[in-house]
Amino acid sequence: MQAGNSVLRISIVTPAYNESKNLPIFFDRLDAVFARLSADWEWLVIDDHSSDDSLRVLSALAEQHSNIRALRFSRNCGSHLAVTCGLREARGECAVVMAADLQDPPETIPNLIDKWRAGAQVVWAVRAAREGENAVTLAFSSFYYWIMRRFVGFEEMPPKGADFFLLDRRVLSAFGEFNETNASITNLILWMGFPQDSITYEKQARVHGQSKWNAEKKLKLVVDSVTAFSYKPIRYMSYAGFVIAILGFLYAIDVVANAFRGHPIEGWTSLMVVVLVLGGFQMLMMGILGEYLWRTLDEARRRPRYLIEARFGKGLHSHWTKDVFMNEPRPI
Repeated sequence: MQAGNSVLRISIVTPAYNESKNLPIFFDRLDAVFARLSADWEWLVIDDHSSDDSLRVLSALAEQHSNIRALRFSRNCGSHLAVTCGLREARGECAVVMAADLQDPPETIPNLIDKWRAGAQVVWAVRAAREGENAVTLAFSSFYYWIMRRFVGFEEMPPKGADFFLLDRRVLSAFGEFNETNASITNLILWMGFPQDSITYEKQARVHGQSKWNAEKKLKLVVDSVTAFSYKPIRYMSYAGFVIAILGFLYAIDVVANAFRGHPIEGWTSLMVVVLVLGGFQMLMMGILGEYLWRTLDEARRRPRYLIEARFGKGLHSHWTKDVFMNEPRPI
């Protein structure tokens, strides 16, 4: 963890997509927070190929402030890969992951650092409340975290979630060993099992813009989270197949017995109901197997998970200058 009484080096990792209006406000609030802390800090922004003026804003900020670094993806890859990239690039003794929408208040960072100083290597900022969210979003969020806790088995996961967290350098180094394409960052950190603690905060309403977290992305997160960390769907398919086979066997006995009694079962409708129900169930099970098979193929191809189109800024290393290049290894 941190060494002696030397000045701390802290990285703030921020995935951003079309957040040009929020980025300058975010930096000003970060700057005000760290003005009160004895720490050398960098702000590392991963631009997920924004279509607004985010690139221009980040370039201007990086020119004005030596502790800003920005990386831009060559295509939109999603917030989880943006966070993955940021954690791999972070140079601090610890890294704090925060979204660019200002729903997670930067003023909470000192509380995270206090828990880290006390010995925790992972510190979660747990939502006590969420401003500006509708009932459907809150219901889906609760359902997702119930699945993770009760079905997948992450019982230590906060019931209301934690998108805002701090990771120690040891955790960052261990995280760099993972190369999974379809996995929830939060679940992966929980699975790693380092000493963890938490604080609570109130998730605030967005300052500018709208959430990009649509229903399709939410559904993919659920499927990725379950398939990456649990084999239960496949196991339950086996159980269901066994139960249906037993029921089919019992039904066959009943049909034969009725035939011997002189009351054979007739009716095209009843037969079609059975065929459609079993056919639909089989297609559902094939779909579940297909989700696992697709993820196996996705991992086996070993494609780069993201490509970096541009880099701006110096960050914690003063010899870094503005540069633009494709897929070049970062300096160590």
